[in-house]
Amino acid sequence: MSSAASTEKPLSVAAVAAELGQLSRRFDLEVMAECDSTNARLLLQAESGAPSGRVLAALRQTAGRGRRGRSWFSGADDSLTFSLLWRPPPDAALAGLSLAVGVALARAFEGLGLPGIALKWPNDVLLSGRKLAGVLIELASGARPQAVVIGIGINLRRPPDLPEDLKLTAAALADLGLPLPTASALLARVLEALSEVLARFAAEGFSSVRDQWLEKHALQGCAVRLLSDFAEPLEGFCRGVDSDGALLLATAAGTQRVISGEVTLRPA
Repeated sequence: MSSAASTEKPLSVAAVAAELGQLSRRFDLEVMAECDSTNARLLLQAESGAPSGRVLAALRQTAGRGRRGRSWFSGADDSLTFSLLWRPPPDAALAGLSLAVGVALARAFEGLGLPGIALKWPNDVLLSGRKLAGVLIELASGARPQAVVIGIGINLRRPPDLPEDLKLTAAALADLGLPLPTASALLARVLEALSEVLARFAAEGFSSVRDQWLEKHALQGCAVRLLSDFAEPLEGFCRGVDSDGALLLATAAGTQRVISGEVTLRPA
């Protein structure tokens, strides 16, 4: 696969399978022109017994979701949005899964020769300090065996009607000014990286990729403010993450382990 290919070629099941080769047997991919939310649809399929490896991609999502109830802005041909159904082993610990998925995304981007990738706790992939991709992890309630839906959104280009508030915080692969991979090649590389990372995660948990996550940590040592829906804002300095993916924040009261919230930079 050449990184000089153009994203103008439409996403297709056949092209993704050709890129994946033998690995394509591990995935059951469906591409939709439009849907409300790939995560929502795949959660329903998981509860109905769909197998691990089911992938649902949409050229456009009308009700895409992000963390904390936010919407994911998805314009036709401007983003790659898809969800993967994963059924981990019954005894697998899922703490830090969104961070592990971030590691897989970083690997995929760098494998395609795309530089400047960094990770932000707990679920963002950054390009030059701006959000390039996001991850949304959801558990399928009532699914037996246990099922996890991993939703991923990647910005390919900046749509002309991007909301003003997102223009300052969002990045796109096109910002690099480099020839981009096709959408099918990009999805194949991400699925390839996810296959490897999830296998390690199932056996060893987040600790198996912790060092790789820390190498890409955008805010290591930075002064930050932590926002939470359930507590007052907390300020401190990022000291990395624990073996279970918890953020280590050095505060005036000592180092605290944080398992949920949103981190923003604050003036030092």
